[in-house]
This record gives sequence, structure tokens and C-alpha cells, in this order.
Amino acid sequence: MDRKQFIKASGMGIGMSLIPGLFHSQTNLSKTELLNKAIPKIIKNKDGHILNVIGDIQTHKLSGSDTGNQIVEWVDNVEPGVGIPPHIHTLEDEIFRVIKGQVEIMIDGNKFILEAGDVAFAPKNVPHAWKVVGTEKAKMITSAFPAGIEHMFKTLSELPPGPPDFEKATNICAKYGITFV
Repeated sequence: MDRKQFIKASGMGIGMSLIPGLFHSQTNLSKTELLNKAIPKIIKNKDGHILNVIGDIQTHKLSGSDTGNQIVEWVDNVEPGVGIPPHIHTLEDEIFRVIKGQVEIMIDGNKFILEAGDVAFAPKNVPHAWKVVGTEKAKMITSAFPAGIEHMFKTLSELPPGPPDFEKATNICAKYGITFV
């Protein structure tokens, strides 16, 4: 077999061997969902779907239905003292971008203060937490990939107002592969 035929044959073999793996994602998405095309979209600053997720005011800008289930993105507008306790995601990675204020973030036991322009990455299976510190409200853009976590936030936002029922919230989060540590 000459070089050209080898490349052609081995490229086809490698490509065919990789395609089945494409459809066995950790997110349990169907072939149809994985092949959905992302939808071009412009979201103005004032636009989005607002959820109060146990005190975390989130404006969802992109959801899985917009991005072919690749990513979900929301803006957190949070008062000082509000945050999320240490937890682990088993399905998605997260990126946190602080736009305004100060956010203390803990990733894998290490704490950092993020200020406007700072970014943190929390991969799945690594404990992390965040809390707004200082005296001003914080604005943070959070991205999670793959998408899917937005469904959990919707469910959490439907809990009754007032102090959260931690057991109920924990059970909801567990259905989406998130545990508190």
C-alpha cells in the first residue's frame, strides 16, 4: 500500500472508530440532541431570563437549546454575603468571570479573591464554592459546559421564598450530579 492509500484508509478507520464514542457522552444526550446546531443569537445586556436561585439572582443569556447543548451562560447579580457553599459537579465544568465587585472563590481547597476582569475555571469533579465579599453587589458571568444545569436552576428557583430548605435543595442538585461537601 502506498502512502496516499495508507493515509486515506487509516484516516477513514480512525474517523469511524471515533464517531461511536461521540454518541456516548457523559451528558446522556441523544444522537439528535448532539447533532442539533447552535442557533446564532444576540443577547443585549438588559435581555435574558431572570431566576432567583436561593438568593443568587441569575439572568440566563444562553441555554442548551440555543447552543446545541454545548454551553449555558448566565449573569449573577449578587448582594454581599451571598454565595454557594462547597460543592462538586460531576457533569459540567464552570468558568466564572467577575465584571463588578469582589468574589471569593474556593477551588480544590484554595481560596482567591476575584475582582473585575478576573476569571476562574472549576473543572468537574473538583470541589468549589464562591461568595460575594466586600460592600458592593457583584456581577459575574458564569458559563457551564456542557449545558443542562439550567434545568436545575429553574427547579431551584421554584422553591418557596424565605430561608431555603437545604435538604430539598440538596436533593434537587443531586438529580443533576451535584453534591455538597
